[in-house]
Amino acid sequence: MKRVILLAFAMTLCATALLAQDLPDNDWANFNRYSKVNSEVTVRPLAVLMGDSITDGWYRDDPDFFKANNLLGRGISGQVTSHMVVRFRRDVVDHHPKYVVILAGINDIARNNGYISLENTFGNIVSMCEIAKANKIKPVLCTLVPSAYIRWRPALKDTKEQVARLNAMIKEYAKANHYKVVDYATVLADEKGETRTDLSGDSVHPNLAGYKLMEEALLKVIK
Repeated sequence: MKRVILLAFAMTLCATALLAQDLPDNDWANFNRYSKVNSEVTVRPLAVLMGDSITDGWYRDDPDFFKANNLLGRGISGQVTSHMVVRFRRDVVDHHPKYVVILAGINDIARNNGYISLENTFGNIVSMCEIAKANKIKPVLCTLVPSAYIRWRPALKDTKEQVARLNAMIKEYAKANHYKVVDYATVLADEKGETRTDLSGDSVHPNLAGYKLMEEALLKVIK
């Protein structure tokens, strides 16, 4: 019996040691992406733009817009709203901006991190607004780009409808809470209510011409 107990104890120790060696060192929310530049910010920004690849690509394509208007871009390609809630304190709150401009949700619809209902996606956006408000930062909500399809998720056949539903939730919430809205869905849409083909190559990500229209709409709201 003692030998059995000792053997079981030894096996438990071995398993524990193996698990300890296999602990993932995964920066799930990607705090590291902006950790260095966050530490170098010395001036209070007018606004932080929180988002995914659309915001990420915006800074890449037109950095002068951000610099000229005292804006920080904190978009990370591929991220869903759950990632953004987790990194919101480091990438937004710690900078004490006047505004946080939130453009998020298309990757949730694309199931980049698995299935999430529109209600829970919207709940994450609400959580970011509540964190901002608690820290005296004014939320500015953005409607999603009016995407007709998602190139990397061709199995989804109701992208346009889901985007429209989430945009309606965002507008209703903003109205009820007296938050400003930047209506990119209207700015970028064609006569069918889809992203204009001359403003995007894949219906999701704006090109520079698309970003220029977005910039004009954003400045009308925050300036």
